[in-house]
Amino acid sequence: MHTDLSPHLHTPNCNQLIEELKACHENHGFRKFIGICNTIDDKVVKCLKAERIARSAANRARAREEQARYKERIRQEASA
Repeated sequence: MHTDLSPHLHTPNCNQLIEELKACHENHGFRKFIGICNTIDDKVVKCLKAERIARSAANRARAREEQARYKERIRQEASA
């Protein structure tokens, strides 16, 4: 099961892979159940994972900046 595959949530590269997967599922009605689309699905999973890891790293960096600003503000208020 994938996360939300809405185009506005993903990079152009992942969107292209998602479209290929959807097309594979549409073009291979029964064969999709026996694994004809698995290689594309694996690529989609790897792309979505890479996006998630990058998003997590950016969130951690932003949180560190917020914590540093908060600690600085507390330090300034304590010294005043």
